[in-house]
Amino acid sequence: MPTRWIDQGAHEAIEIVEVPNRYLAGITEVALKDHIGDKTNWRTMLKNEVVDENLVEWRNKLRQYIPEEAAEYFIESNSETNLEFPVLRYPEKVKSLNLSKTPNFEGVLKGIKGQYLIFEDDTVFNVRGSEGYFVGMDIK
Repeated sequence: MPTRWIDQGAHEAIEIVEVPNRYLAGITEVALKDHIGDKTNWRTMLKNEVVDENLVEWRNKLRQYIPEEAAEYFIESNSETNLEFPVLRYPEKVKSLNLSKTPNFEGVLKGIKGQYLIFEDDTVFNVRGSEGYFVGMDIK
């Protein structure tokens, strides 16, 4: 299960290397970050303004930047994974719910993407960003 991809709200992903330890994963990630961005604007992701990329092509372009120690772990013959989220309606203008400012909120849940709950009025709730809060929900 691609848990990290789901948590990040990715709509597509591909493995580039499969390494036996965290050290090789780390040096590979550091080497590749100079050639490809690893951050997505969370508002763009929640509006579902996605660009379909040819990830097999990207994987092959990035091969030359993999550190020598990890080169043997390059995955040559996989395809991209497409992820779909249970969203009935994406927000047009994202409004973030801040529990410090709004301790009580009522809304109709329209979807879940990554670590966000999406409500009918374009309010989004970052579940991970609200760790430490006790949140109760009533379902009607």
